[in-house]
Amino acid sequence: MRKGYLKIHVAVDIKKKRIVSLEVSSEEVHDGSKLKVLVDRAMENNNVKRIIADGAYDSNENFRFLCQNDIEPAIMVRKNSSLSIGGGRRSMTHSPRKEVVLKQLKNYKRWKHDINYGYRWMAETAFSSIKRMFGEYVSARRFPNMVKEMLVKVSLYNMFISMR
Repeated sequence: MRKGYLKIHVAVDIKKKRIVSLEVSSEEVHDGSKLKVLVDRAMENNNVKRIIADGAYDSNENFRFLCQNDIEPAIMVRKNSSLSIGGGRRSMTHSPRKEVVLKQLKNYKRWKHDINYGYRWMAETAFSSIKRMFGEYVSARRFPNMVKEMLVKVSLYNMFISMR
């Protein structure tokens, strides 16, 4: 019987290279559904100005949430994005996502450069570092304990990063 895998969702402070928010879920959970909780936790002790995220976080709901919190969305939109919602039934006149879609459709390379999209790899670097330090697997068998084990690993990772 296949046991599945854990999904680790993180928010990384790109200046300090620290993980400021962590969410652990099962493989069935969509990444985009975790943006709000990650950002809420990150905002508790940090000044969040911009969110740099891949296309998994592309949703009108996430763009609205970031707009409501005065956070600049630097989220890659889907390649086939249009300027309508719901299959063309109504226009995106008041959608916070519209501006990002327009910029990316107009000149994707410039958009990437202007918002420093390359810094998104800080999260990938954090994942890679944690895997190198602690391995790819957890020892715990029950999900709540797996979450605690990941919290300990992330705390140790942050401690090591702060020692530099």
